[in-house]
Amino acid sequence: MRAAGGELLVAALAAQGATRIFCVPGESYLPVLDALHDSAIETVVCRQEGGAAMMAEADGKLTGRPGVCFVTRAPGATNAASGIHVAAHDLTPMILFVGQVPTKFRGRGAFQEVNYDRLFGDMAKAVFEAKTAAELPALVAEAYRIAMDGAPGPVVVALPEDTLSGSAEADIPARVEAESVLPQANDMEELWALLGAASRPVLILGGPRWTDGAIADITAFAEHWHLPVVCSFRRQGLYPNDHPNYAGDLGIGPNPELKARIAEADLVIAVGARLGEMPSQGYTLFQVPVPRQRLVHVVPEAAEIGRLYTAALGIHADPASFARKAMQLQAPATVAWAGQAEAAHQDYLCWSTPVAESEPRADCVDPFTVMSELRALLPRDAIMTNGAGNYAGWLHRYHRFSGRTTQVAPTSGSMGYGLPAAVAAKLRFPERAVVCFAGDGCFQMTGQEFSTAVQAGANIVVLVFDNGQYGTIRMHQEKAYPGRQSATALVNPDFAALARSLGGDGFSVSRTDDFAGAMTTALKSGRPALVHLRIDPDRISTSARLPFAAVSKGK
Repeated sequence: MRAAGGELLVAALAAQGATRIFCVPGESYLPVLDALHDSAIETVVCRQEGGAAMMAEADGKLTGRPGVCFVTRAPGATNAASGIHVAAHDLTPMILFVGQVPTKFRGRGAFQEVNYDRLFGDMAKAVFEAKTAAELPALVAEAYRIAMDGAPGPVVVALPEDTLSGSAEADIPARVEAESVLPQANDMEELWALLGAASRPVLILGGPRWTDGAIADITAFAEHWHLPVVCSFRRQGLYPNDHPNYAGDLGIGPNPELKARIAEADLVIAVGARLGEMPSQGYTLFQVPVPRQRLVHVVPEAAEIGRLYTAALGIHADPASFARKAMQLQAPATVAWAGQAEAAHQDYLCWSTPVAESEPRADCVDPFTVMSELRALLPRDAIMTNGAGNYAGWLHRYHRFSGRTTQVAPTSGSMGYGLPAAVAAKLRFPERAVVCFAGDGCFQMTGQEFSTAVQAGANIVVLVFDNGQYGTIRMHQEKAYPGRQSATALVNPDFAALARSLGGDGFSVSRTDDFAGAMTTALKSGRPALVHLRIDPDRISTSARLPFAAVSKGK
């Protein structure tokens, strides 16, 4: 087809199956905005580029195809870098299109000129800059391929103004699909032999490129072999948490019984999980470079095998392809570790059952009770999102996730992620309940995107846990410098009034007994809603209070 560069770009996105883009508009890519005007692709207008990029990242997590974000040059690109960092660490397919100065001005220090290779080179899988309008469709297809293949991640495409406004003749490439990475037959035979020699095996799931079918296959594999199943940090949706083989997750402050089980395992099968700092508990559960346990490491990127750990068996395969083959492995009638999965699940049930505070403050909401109430109020397929902060510990420990798309959270530990992610999730699954967990500090990182939810009709519910401080930093501060609080206190707005002023519904709750009613009303609101929870600032985590003291196992 012959068209202007902006039209060629939008046509190429449509050919790749893009149905939605997230953006903050900028004059550097006006031809793209004009082309989107007549396109079936939905344009979601965000309030800040970091929020737009995080929405695109969350969309990529949920669909397995790249989330798409457009931002303007320089300040727009640097703001969007926070979302690129999430995509890089979370291995999420994503494409960031960013404006660039006209080609003839490049290298002169023109207004808002940036070298995107240098800016994003350490975070993105690839950085391209279009030279002509004619090459834009091929660049889009190549960006899709790179973003999805192997270990997924973000790709950045810079768009000089003249490439978007100039007219050209170009073919629109066909839809690109991620290539399957099939395990070798001899690797599966060796896995079968390792399982036969084990007495305390554990299966750990993590990473990207999972499908509902792959989860069904890996569930069958775990059932056939009676394996305890663990999910990696913020990947709890990869295995139904109510399944009798589920043993819990390896996140921040995991169940001590689970840590001990993995430390004592003689075989760890890690599928998709890179076993980085968080799931390895600071590289203590798995020694570097040679773990104490025999490690079977299954990853879709060949370069990852042996990069950090010397595995007893490295299998180059994507999770879906591996799960299909693993499900077909012939299991014996009995296994040496019979009963261990059931015992691990009982440990998990004990650990994940909230117990209300014995002496709660009357003017604050008990988060343990909040989690009990949510379990009763929310449908099984509710999507839960969060950013970073100690408040997320209640969600990760006490909520029982049921499926692959029920958890959208940043393994990168990015504050402000939960609200943009919730907007993206609700737009992708409008029929499902979407609940964002946010601390008071976390919410204020991207709180303006509540306006995006209102404008886009994304009827999410945001729970703001307000303890008047950057709680995680306060916790570490009290450990290192007790009694010397500095730079962690917050003077906060009336979050419920703020939500109402932005066009949504807002509810303030300072008594535990009032939470269920407020949450029920918020879920039925028909508009984006925010429930402002006033939390005891001394209840610093699920397992500790200030001043620090031992608490019961049930907390």
